[in-house]
Amino acid sequence: MATPDRFPQPQTSGPTRKPEWLKVRLPHGDGYERVKSIVRRTKLSTVCEEARCPNIAECWGGGTATVMLMGEVCTRACRFCHVKVGAPPPLDPDEPEHLAQAASELGLDYLVVTSVNRDDLPDGGAAHFAAAIRALRRRSPKTRVEVLIPDFQGVKRDLDTVAFARPHVVAHNIETVERLTPSVRDRRATYRQSLQVLEYLKQRPEKLYTKSSIMVGLGESDEELRQAFSDLRSVGVDVVTIGQYLQPSPYHLKVDRFVAPEKFDEYRAMAESFGFLYVASGPLVRSSYRAAEFFIQGLMERARPV
Repeated sequence: MATPDRFPQPQTSGPTRKPEWLKVRLPHGDGYERVKSIVRRTKLSTVCEEARCPNIAECWGGGTATVMLMGEVCTRACRFCHVKVGAPPPLDPDEPEHLAQAASELGLDYLVVTSVNRDDLPDGGAAHFAAAIRALRRRSPKTRVEVLIPDFQGVKRDLDTVAFARPHVVAHNIETVERLTPSVRDRRATYRQSLQVLEYLKQRPEKLYTKSSIMVGLGESDEELRQAFSDLRSVGVDVVTIGQYLQPSPYHLKVDRFVAPEKFDEYRAMAESFGFLYVASGPLVRSSYRAAEFFIQGLMERARPV
C-alpha cells in the first residue's frame, strides 16, 4: 500500500463496520488453488491480490483472474488504491510470454489484463501491453482479451500502440464523478482526460468494445452519477460497472457511506436509461466482473468472428 508519508493522517471517520451484504467467504477450493499455483509459478501479479478484491474466491474458484502487468509498484498515488506506490523496477521482458503461458495452461475463455501506472517509461508501458496481447493471441488464441489500461497521459501514439495489437475489449476507468476526481485520483489523472482516452479508442478503426467503471460511497450525489453516465455514453462507452468503494487501509480515503443493494438497482436502471450495452451494478462489482465479461464474450460471439 502507499506509505504513510504520502497520506500522513489516517482516515478514520465515517462508517467503519461493513454491512452483511459486503461480507464474503475466504478463498478456498480446488479451482482457487489451481489458479494460485499457476500464478505463482509463472511469476504473475494479480490485481485480485494487490487490490484485495472481494471477488477473488468467486473468480479464482471459477478458474479466472485479472492479471497485472509491469510489476507491483505504481508511479501514481490515487487515494483509493491499495497498490504500492514508489519507484518501480525495470520491466521484465519475459512477462508477456509468462502471461500467455499461464492463460494457455488455465484454458481461459476470457482474460482481463491490467497494470500499474508507469509514468517512468517513455511510452507508459504501451509497448509492453501490446507485446502481451500479441503473445496471448499467439499462444492462447481462444482467449478473449480485455485490457484495462492507464491513461498513458493521453498520448495518442501510445493508445495507438495498444489498439494496433487488437485486444477484444479496452477498458479505462473514470473511477468517480468529476467533482471528486481531484481528491480521489492522482493529480495526473483527470476526469476529462479519461473521457478523451475512451473517446479516442472508440473512434479507432479496430472497432473495439469500450468499458469503464465507477466506485460509489465516496460522497457523490445521484445527479453527479447521472452526469457521469451521460458523459461515458457521449464518448461511446459500451459497458459500465458500478461498485462499492472499500477503504483498503487507514491511510486511504474513508468510506462516506455503504450503499444498499436496492440503491445499486436504482443506479443500474439509471445507467441503462442512457443506452449502454450492459451495466453491472452491485456492492461487490469491480472493474473486472464476471457477469460483464460473460456478456461481452457472448456479444462478440454473436456479432463478429475473432
